[in-house]
Amino acid sequence: MKNVEMSIEGSMLTIKVDLSKEFGPSASGKTIIIASTEGNVAIPSRQEKVGLNVYRKK
Repeated sequence: MKNVEMSIEGSMLTIKVDLSKEFGPSASGKTIIIASTEGNVAIPSRQEKVGLNVYRKK
């Protein structure tokens, strides 16, 4: 994962992303990647999965 933190408190999932970071252009070059789980990942200690992409236009 790039720039993504996940935590569980009870039944609440919290996802943290630092919006000041950048990881360069996407494959198409149309957007700048800020954070990504890079596919679907398991939530810690759970059966559910999450897929997240945070980006902005160039």
